[in-house]
Amino acid sequence: MSKNAAMGRASLIVAAAFAAAPLHAQPELEILPAQGNVFMIVGPGGNSAVQIGHEAVVVVDTQTAAASGALLAAIAKLSGKPIRHIINTSADAEHTGGNEAVSRAGTYVRLIDTFDPRGSRTEAGIVAHVNVLERMSSPTGTAAAPAAAWPSDTYFAADWELYVNGEALQLIHVPDAYSDGDTMVFFRRSDVIATGDIYNTSRYPRFDAENGGSVAGVIEGLNRILDITIAGANQEGGTVVIPGHGRLSDETEVANYRDMVTIVRDRVGSMIAAGMTLEQVQTARPTSDYDGLYDEPKGWTGAMFVAAVYRDLAGERR
Repeated sequence: MSKNAAMGRASLIVAAAFAAAPLHAQPELEILPAQGNVFMIVGPGGNSAVQIGHEAVVVVDTQTAAASGALLAAIAKLSGKPIRHIINTSADAEHTGGNEAVSRAGTYVRLIDTFDPRGSRTEAGIVAHVNVLERMSSPTGTAAAPAAAWPSDTYFAADWELYVNGEALQLIHVPDAYSDGDTMVFFRRSDVIATGDIYNTSRYPRFDAENGGSVAGVIEGLNRILDITIAGANQEGGTVVIPGHGRLSDETEVANYRDMVTIVRDRVGSMIAAGMTLEQVQTARPTSDYDGLYDEPKGWTGAMFVAAVYRDLAGERR
């Protein structure tokens, strides 16, 4: 197939998916170059990382279902190549809601002629930690997402690798951070890392205690990011970090965020040791010097973050 024909076919696929999306979900999404072959697409529910190249397109997190048409339109501006892989950093609906639409707009590249475990499926593969599949398929209850949105390729080890567009992608599992299925994606040639909700620049970290998340795991995840990132001259630039929410960052900004989470954790822990109740701790406002940066008055507030940390440290995993 010629280059023009391939791009035309990809454009038709994207156009069809875009037309099928709800009309209210068509605002144009912001596209920002991260570094190398990787871009960040900013959506209403969070950020996507997109790697482009001569082979295919890789998408990290598909945002909400309502934004899937706009996400596909943004991807089409970057590349006419087919979407081959989708990677989910967690099971959160803000990052997996567009799985079905984006996967169906993509194309799975069949590498084995005689036997293929995917059978006749031709859509792009969805890669995630096995715990994400368990959360989304809910084998013991009502499924949290339609089957077409479930991960089709899962891993259960400490990490997993892909090689696409001449670049190695390292998928790193961080247990017990936002949840028990978190994945960070390190684009090694581009020197970019997509963190999912382990790191956010616009709000305090959230963690899902019912699904294995913890404040200690969030801090460990932030330390893992710092193990990978390398700062540029005068601590500016270097490895680019794509957060789950917020702006592009570097190592220094991640270190400042890690320090903030650690300080708030220690303050709340000291108050618990002194016998203070949750209401007393919230009244003391242990996040007061950070609220100007991370408090979301209509969303995840400092008081909510303090309550989550308090319950986690006090052993109330609810």
